[in-house]
Amino acid sequence: MTPTDPNPGVRWYKALEHDELPEGRVKVVVLGLESVCMTRHEGEYAALANRCPHQGGPLGEGTIENGFLRCPWHGWDYHPTTGRPPEGYGDCVDTYPIEVRGDGIYVSLADPEAHVATVTDVMAETLTEWGVKAVFGMVGHSNLGLADAVRRQVERGRLRYFGIRHEGAASFACSAYGKLTGRPAACLSIAGPGATNLLTGLWDANVDRSPVLALTGQVDTQVLGPGAFQEVDLQAAFGKVAQWSQPVLSTSRHAELANLAVKSAVLNRGVSHLIFPDEVQTQPAAEGATAGGPEGRLTSRAISPPAEALAAAVERLAAARRPVFIVGHGARFDMPAVVVLAERLNAPVVTTFKGKGLISDLHPLGCGVLGRSGTPIASWFMNESDLLVVLGASFSNHTGITPKKPTIQVDFDAMALGKFHAVDVPVWGEIAATVAALRERLPDSVAAEDQRPQVAERWRMWRAEKESRARDDRGRGVASAALFAALTRHAPEDAILAVDVGNNTYSFGRYFECERHAVLMSGYLGSIGFSLPAALGAWAATQEEDPAFAGRKVLSISGDGGFGQYMAELLTAVKYEMDITHVLLRNDELGKISKEQRAGNWEVWETSLHNPSFAEYARLCGATGLRVESPDALDAALAEAIACKGPSLVEIVADPELV
Repeated sequence: MTPTDPNPGVRWYKALEHDELPEGRVKVVVLGLESVCMTRHEGEYAALANRCPHQGGPLGEGTIENGFLRCPWHGWDYHPTTGRPPEGYGDCVDTYPIEVRGDGIYVSLADPEAHVATVTDVMAETLTEWGVKAVFGMVGHSNLGLADAVRRQVERGRLRYFGIRHEGAASFACSAYGKLTGRPAACLSIAGPGATNLLTGLWDANVDRSPVLALTGQVDTQVLGPGAFQEVDLQAAFGKVAQWSQPVLSTSRHAELANLAVKSAVLNRGVSHLIFPDEVQTQPAAEGATAGGPEGRLTSRAISPPAEALAAAVERLAAARRPVFIVGHGARFDMPAVVVLAERLNAPVVTTFKGKGLISDLHPLGCGVLGRSGTPIASWFMNESDLLVVLGASFSNHTGITPKKPTIQVDFDAMALGKFHAVDVPVWGEIAATVAALRERLPDSVAAEDQRPQVAERWRMWRAEKESRARDDRGRGVASAALFAALTRHAPEDAILAVDVGNNTYSFGRYFECERHAVLMSGYLGSIGFSLPAALGAWAATQEEDPAFAGRKVLSISGDGGFGQYMAELLTAVKYEMDITHVLLRNDELGKISKEQRAGNWEVWETSLHNPSFAEYARLCGATGLRVESPDALDAALAEAIACKGPSLVEIVADPELV
């Protein structure tokens, strides 16, 4: 509905065509930013405010009964053209001037008042000043004021907003974004169920040390406590998942609260949570209030280790004949310095599964993944070593780092040092600064032998084994070795790969060979369904100006069980034209769980899945959908899907026994 010939401060809008509204009916019409209840009663048109003065019920959704307009929420009556209540009552509904013109029915409304900056405007701007660039979430009734502040930053080009289909996808997307970039993105939800839906993805961020901001609406403060609709004690519900959680009060220092939220997420590498009661979101900002920012609030985190620990580590390194480096997810931003030191010693570099891809499998010292998802190359070199140099890894049981070898452990978190068992030389320091200091202090002559020829030989043996496994074909679907060999051929060398959990992920760790790929996974939480939401977060990072990620292809890999958790987010990818290729291994069961049941001498029970055609589902969503049933169709399908500009899905019928 467009305005015509406005007088100063007043604007006429065409609201209806002639005969658009039948006699005795009502209708909601949006004019500018105003929702108006249009009525037609006894041949006369009228325009009323679309809000009952009692509970705010939408009068335009009501009915005219016995000559009165009845509120649909609680049955209060008003005259449909004057807005007056029955005789004896005093509550009236505002009416607007109306004109019946030759081309339709017009309504006159006052021009909207100029926007007054709110506390959420100040806080949203503060987030952007700290470099927050992406928000994933769902707009709803208890976050509308906050959402409007986010909208204003989006319209200024300071933020990008992605509306998801489930809040859990928003928090997983933010967790993956933080793991990839080291910077926080924000997830937005309403109170109650919207906020609790965030929890799984936020736990993923918490345990994998990923910076994330959670912005949750909350019910009005005046009704908080007795049990209002969608009321949840959010500070209690978020518990230990948020290392920092604060409500936004009317009396808060609002820019400072936002400063502390982002600073805590960045420095503590975890979840910061801001709770926005409904009435506070639209509170006018204090006169002269300005946004905050990071200037003067952050220090360099390139912390050098204590001299005594450094000296002990240098002594061990200089004397070791067969040192091996083991790098985990915590070393992901420090690898150039790590590789230089490894090359100085000609020492093999293996990674934890969370660290897959931190060194290229084509590097002459790269040995792939250690542990349950790993290669025999990595485990062989660990077992043949006389010193382990463990950088940014946790020694979890899945990682498989032996406690039986002399060990130097380096970590920025002092609590991580010797967490599960004593190590010979615990070194507290930022990894890049520490390995640079080690390199500078090493003597010219060291005992280390050149292990590169053995690395090459071990790769030759493993690649021959992989080729043999890739040829396995029982006629019941594609072998995992064949799939990941094809994906190694076709994935761009710098692609970002988000992987799920299950047999598909174990096979990815073993068979896929990384070059300059970045790999994202739900590490310590191991949450099924991670990969597709994570790909949304990764894709958002590729649209920014950071040269480390800009323009890189994003691939997501899952089984059918994992995809089913968040398959509606394919619609999100289509809506925002995200260039994501999802590789889906379909075996119609929760294959890893079936395997565990068999290994434990249990009956295989309730692990089967009823699935649609996922390729057809992708096409129905507006994405490219392809299906592969035999190994000879793999290369063409993967090449076509990866070349697509926009979301695509390759459904691969997989043999559950050939993993």
